[in-house]
Amino acid sequence: MASNGNSRGGLLTAGGALSIVAGAFEVIGGGVMVALVSLGIPLRLWLASFLPGILDGWYGFEHIWPVVPIWLTIIGGLLLVLGIIAIVGGISAIRRKSFGLSLAGAICAFIPLNLFGLLAVIFVSLARREF
Repeated sequence: MASNGNSRGGLLTAGGALSIVAGAFEVIGGGVMVALVSLGIPLRLWLASFLPGILDGWYGFEHIWPVVPIWLTIIGGLLLVLGIIAIVGGISAIRRKSFGLSLAGAICAFIPLNLFGLLAVIFVSLARREF
């Protein structure tokens, strides 16, 4: 097979695509967390519908409940930011523009211990020569 001088491997493209997928999961998860808090959805009723009977008789729940929306907002906001960086880094990897941004995006995809993020870090770091 004749070569046209373009030595593009599939590792960088696969790493970029995995970074985009992991970033999309982070953006969706963080967006749901922030939306639940900002829309004022009664989270206790929502949680009780998934865990029937678990909140009955647990009196400590009312004391920690005011703290839960703050933590959901913080964690959701962090996931949103990490997901956006992961998506931008994945796009950078597919376009072969900046190795630093691509690796940063893959690392941001891996921070919530996502398998896609781990594979993205491995693939992007192995394909450093393609930039």
